[in-house]
Amino acid sequence: MTTQRWLIYGANGYTGELIAREAWQRGMDPVLAGRTEEKILPLARELDCEARLFSLDEPGKVARHLQDIALVLHCAGPFSSTGAPMVEACLLSQTHYLDITGEIEVFEYAYEQNDLARDAGIALCPGVGFDVLPTDCVAARLKAALPDADQLRLGFDSQSHLSPGTAKTALEGLALGGKIRRDGEIATVPLTYKVRAIDFGAGPKRAVTIPWGDIASAYRSTGIPNIETYMPVSTPVLTWLRCLRVVRPLLRWRLLQNPLQRRLGRIIRGPDSAHREQHPTHIWGEASNPAGDKRTARIRIGNAYDVTVAAALAMAQAVLREPPAGGSYTPSQIMGPDFVTQLPGSGELSIE
Repeated sequence: MTTQRWLIYGANGYTGELIAREAWQRGMDPVLAGRTEEKILPLARELDCEARLFSLDEPGKVARHLQDIALVLHCAGPFSSTGAPMVEACLLSQTHYLDITGEIEVFEYAYEQNDLARDAGIALCPGVGFDVLPTDCVAARLKAALPDADQLRLGFDSQSHLSPGTAKTALEGLALGGKIRRDGEIATVPLTYKVRAIDFGAGPKRAVTIPWGDIASAYRSTGIPNIETYMPVSTPVLTWLRCLRVVRPLLRWRLLQNPLQRRLGRIIRGPDSAHREQHPTHIWGEASNPAGDKRTARIRIGNAYDVTVAAALAMAQAVLREPPAGGSYTPSQIMGPDFVTQLPGSGELSIE
């Protein structure tokens, strides 16, 4: 348990509330923050935590709310809108920054602030939840197993329901198209750019490329210049994604995007504890080098949301206890590649 003050922003959201409740159970005493009084104050009263109410419209004003805060765990997405102002505020207030994003552009933005973070003496580490901590650890282990790898493929198989925030972020991601890393640069590709059979750990499944955060983070962790990320899909979903190629540009219109996101927020509630317990996740990775040598990694972990709660809190405790030198980091650079085996429901990490 730490005596340093730290803050969860977006504590009223599905994942933020799970993290807040678990932090309270552990005696970590977070400050709970967000924009909306009627959402934050009841939870803060229930958990007997301090509450702070502020929006992220002006980073300078946000920084004033963080002057006595050692670390922010940012849980309010979509992070494409909220990530940059919170990072800027943390740089101004010299507050360590963690978030649970999976959005490629947010990772890239945080990494671009490396020099400013170094000068401010703070750590910036996006992606400390399921997005992307487990796959980032697997990427680092594969790099160690095949140091001259120039191709990296990562993926996960999770049948868990989505939270409102994840659904909204996924909608934004579809509008931006597919992403891969090619020769060290992020490239935009069609949705379902590649289709292949992958055994994630429970038998072969048809999987497609998706724009996952590892396109940014795994490159920073490993330096491998060619990266793809995958998840399994059913035939109807594959057909639907291919149809979206035609109408995808329309999804970028805010006049369409905003009402769709609001509707998702109303109809999606996120999985309950029973559902989470019954739906673990399989993580897979594959690295290859120019000579054709290959290493394949697999590990079974708990439900994505339970993993996010445990991983985010472990990261917060680690940074508060022994802050790294100022700069931008990936999760495996702070916790080490083997941290994936300490996550809820984790089995053995096998590399063949």
